[in-house]
Amino acid sequence: MYKVTHLRCNDEADVIGINHPIFSWWLESDSRFVEQFRYHIQVAMDADFQEIIWDYQRHTSETTGIEYTGPQLESRTRYYVRVQSWITAEILTEWSEPIFFETTIMNSSEWTAKWIKPEVVEVHGNKNYRRPFLAEKQFKLPAKAIQARLYISALGVYNAELNGKKISEDYFRPGFTDYNYRVQFQSYDVTDMLDSENIIKVTVAEGWFSGYLGWEGRKNTYGSSNALLAQLEIKLEDGSVKVIGTDGTWEQKFREIMYSDFYNGEAYDSRQKEYHCGQMKEFSYPMKTLVPQEGPSVKNIITIKPLSIFKDASGNCVLDMGQNMVGWVRFKNIHTVDGDLKLSYGEVLDKDGNFYSENLRKADAIDTFRLEANDGKEYEPHFTFHGFRYVKLEGFTEEVQAEDFQGIVLSSSMEQLCEFHTGNERINQLQSNILWGQRGNFVDIPTDCPQRDERLGWTADAQIICPTAAFDFQINRFFRKWLRDLKDNQMEQEGAAPYVVPDILKGVFSDGLSNTTAAWGDAAVICPWVIYEAYGDKDILKEQYDSMKAWIDYIRREGDNEYLWDTGAQLGDWLGMDSKEDSFYGATEGCYAATAYYAYSTGLFAETARILGKMSDYKEYSDLYENICEAFRGNFVKQDAELTSYTQTAYVLALKFGLLKKEDEKRAAERLVELVKKKDNHLDTGFLGTPYICHVLTEQGYNDLAYTLLFNNDFPSWLYQVDHGATTMWEHWDSQKVDGSFWSTEMNSFNHYAYGSIGSWMYRTIGGIDMKEPGYKKTIIAPKPDERIQSAECTLTTMHGIVSCEWKLDGNRIHIKAVVPANTKAFIMLPEPADEQSLKKQIEEVTEGHAVYTEGKVQTVKHVLYDVEYTESKSRTEKEINVGNETAFEIGSGVFEFDYILKEN
Repeated sequence: MYKVTHLRCNDEADVIGINHPIFSWWLESDSRFVEQFRYHIQVAMDADFQEIIWDYQRHTSETTGIEYTGPQLESRTRYYVRVQSWITAEILTEWSEPIFFETTIMNSSEWTAKWIKPEVVEVHGNKNYRRPFLAEKQFKLPAKAIQARLYISALGVYNAELNGKKISEDYFRPGFTDYNYRVQFQSYDVTDMLDSENIIKVTVAEGWFSGYLGWEGRKNTYGSSNALLAQLEIKLEDGSVKVIGTDGTWEQKFREIMYSDFYNGEAYDSRQKEYHCGQMKEFSYPMKTLVPQEGPSVKNIITIKPLSIFKDASGNCVLDMGQNMVGWVRFKNIHTVDGDLKLSYGEVLDKDGNFYSENLRKADAIDTFRLEANDGKEYEPHFTFHGFRYVKLEGFTEEVQAEDFQGIVLSSSMEQLCEFHTGNERINQLQSNILWGQRGNFVDIPTDCPQRDERLGWTADAQIICPTAAFDFQINRFFRKWLRDLKDNQMEQEGAAPYVVPDILKGVFSDGLSNTTAAWGDAAVICPWVIYEAYGDKDILKEQYDSMKAWIDYIRREGDNEYLWDTGAQLGDWLGMDSKEDSFYGATEGCYAATAYYAYSTGLFAETARILGKMSDYKEYSDLYENICEAFRGNFVKQDAELTSYTQTAYVLALKFGLLKKEDEKRAAERLVELVKKKDNHLDTGFLGTPYICHVLTEQGYNDLAYTLLFNNDFPSWLYQVDHGATTMWEHWDSQKVDGSFWSTEMNSFNHYAYGSIGSWMYRTIGGIDMKEPGYKKTIIAPKPDERIQSAECTLTTMHGIVSCEWKLDGNRIHIKAVVPANTKAFIMLPEPADEQSLKKQIEEVTEGHAVYTEGKVQTVKHVLYDVEYTESKSRTEKEINVGNETAFEIGSGVFEFDYILKEN
C-alpha cells in the first residue's frame, strides 16, 4: 500500500484567507524503505478537477515547501488541490484526498468598506478605560444567499456576531502586530448564518492598539481611537451580489461591558442593557497596512476543572485551578450574595498560605461583575486574559463550589507535535511545565510572561525557547508573523533588532543608552534558522534574509573593530546565578557574550546565503565569520583554553558556537566540568548558558554530568521548581525560596518559559530524536539511556510523518523501537552492546540487510559552527559526531526493534 496523506496548504487542511500557498504532504506505506521518485500536483477551480489551472510534475523526493508557481491567482476565489506520487517509474499512488484554499482580498482597492469609529466615547474606571463600543447594521436579502464571506479588522480587538451567533471561536482578533506597518484582517465563511432579515453586531475593545502596554503605564501606543472595518460580500441565488460594508449608516451602541483591559481585567454590568447612543463615523486610516491573517488564531484550547476551593490563612475564599494557566474562569451565577462579584487572579500563595499577587506589579488582574443575583447563567470576560493558578473570590456565598467554575485556557492554536513520556514522574512533570509555559506565553506573540504588566515579545526569550518550541508545537506560521514585525521594527533603527517585538519600548528599557543587545537582537537570525531546520521551510529564510543581513551589518558597524562587538549596553547572561548579590547581570563579560553571538549569527547567515544560492554574500560573510572567530580567540582565549570570563556560560558558548580551535575543545570542556563540580555539580547559568549547557556536556562526552544537572532537585535546578509545586517554568531558579519567601516582587514570574529550553536536550538525548537534515528528511535516532529514568517514549510529528523512539531498561538489557516514516531515512546510533557482533547480526535481520554502517565519525547538519576548512560546496553548519563505541548505521523507512545486553560500565 502506498498513499499520499496529510496534504496541507500553509500547514492547514482547508484554509480561507491566504494569497501565497505553499504545499506539503506525507507519503505513507506499509512497506519498508519507501521513497518518492516523482510527484504530480494539480490545482483546479473545481472539486472534480475538470478546470485545472496548474498541472506540475517534478522528479524529487521532496514533499514539503512546494510553492505554487502556476497562473496568477484571482482574488476571493476557492481552489482545489490534489497530489499523487510515483514510488518508482512504474508504481504510482492514487490521488490524495483533495483540499481547498481560498484567496482573500488581494489589493487595497478592493475594499469598499470604510473605517468607522464611535461617535460617543465613554471613559470608565480609575484608570480611564475607554468603554468597548458596539457597531450594528441591519439588512435584508432579496434572495437566498449561496455564499457569504466576511472580511473584518479593527484597531483594537473585536468580537463579531451575525444573527445572534458568534462569527468564530477566535479571540483577540485581528491580533497583535505593529499597527503602524501591518493590520491583519480575517476572512470568515458566514453563508449558513444568513437569513432574509439580518443583524450584524461587532464589539470593539481597546486591546493592544490603545490599551495599557508595558510597565510604564502607557496607553494609546498606536492610536487614541478604536475603530472597525468590515466588508460582508454575499452571492445570492438570483446571481446578484450584495455588499454590506462599514460606513456612517452603522448604529453605535453600548452593551454590558464597561471596560476591558489585558493587564487590569474587565468590568461587566448586566444591568446596563444594550442601548443606542449614536452613529458610527467614517474616518481615514491607511488601507495599505491591511494584510491577511498571518499567524494562528488565539482560541480556547482546553477547558479544565478546578482542583478545590479553600479559605487561605487570611480568610479569603480562594479557587485553586491546580495548574498555572492563561485565560480566565467561567462561573455559574448560583451562589452570590448580592450580584456584585470580584475575581482576583494570582499565580502562587505566599509562605503563610495566603493569596498573593504582588508580583503582578501594576497589573490589577481583576474581573468584576454586577449581576442579577443567582440568575443561574454562566459568565466570563471577553477582552482580557490572566496568568494564574489561584483566584480570590469575593461576593460569593459559603455554599459556592469548585464545580461552579471552569478554567478557560487560551493560547494561539498550534498543533502539538511532540509526545514525550519517561519512567520518571518528576521528569514528566517538568515536561508538562514546559508545555504549559509555551501555551501560556504563545498568545498571538511569544511573550516573556502572561501575568504582570508586561506580556511583551522579548526577543531573547523567543530565540531561547525556539528550538524546544519547534519540537513541541507547529510554530512555523506563529513565528513567521512575529518575525515580520521584527523586520519592520528593526529597519526603523538601521538594522538593530529591538528588545521587544512589536517594539513598544523604543529604548525605554535601556534608558536610551542602547536600542538593542546581543542574544536579544540575534533572534533576527536564530529564529528563522531554527524554523527552517525544524520544518525544512526555505521560504522563511527568503522572507527574513534582508533582516538577517541587516542585523549582522549593524553589529559590524559598531565600534572601531568590525570583528568584535564591544560597544553598547549588554545584558549578557541575564539572571545568571554567578552574578553579584541582587544583580540581574551574570558574571560573563558582556562583550565576550556579544562577540560569541556575533560569530554564531554571522555563520548562520553565511549558511543561509549558501542555501539560497547567494554566493557573493556567502563568500563575504564566510570570511567575516572566520575573522570574528579569530578576533574572539585573540581577545578572549588565553593559553590552555583559559577564557577571560571564567564562568560556566563562557565555556558553554565557546563550545556550542564552535569558537575554539579544535585542539582546545577538549581542555575547554574539562574546564567547564571543573566549574560545574566547583558548584557541587550544579549549574549557575542564566539566559545565555542554560539553553546549551546540557547539550555541550553531552556532545563533549560528559552525558552523565548532564543527567546529574537534570536530576538535581535542590537550588538551583529544574526539579527544585518541580518539587516546590511548579506547574510552569519560573523566571528565576529560586522565584520562591525553600522557606516560601520570594526572590523579588518586582520581577518574578512563575510562568516564564526561557528555562524550559532544557526540553530540546531532553527530546534529543533522553527521547533520542534529532535532525540530520532540515525538516527531518533524515533523522538521528540516538537514545542515551540512564538508569534514573528506566524508560522513555518520544514521538515527533514531522513534515514527513511520525518519527518515534522508545526504549526500556530491564537490568542491563535494553529494548529499543524506532519508527522512520516513509520517504525519509534515519541515522541510528545504538548504545554500546556487550557483544557487538551479536548486535550487528540482529541489525542485519531486523533491517533485512539494508543497514549501512558507519565507523568512526559521520557528518551531520546541526546548530553549531566549527573552525574547519570550508569550500563553497560544503555547509558551514556541518559538525563531526563522534560515534565512539555506539553501533551506528543508516536505514530507510520502517519500524525497527532491537533487544540486547548493554556493555557494563
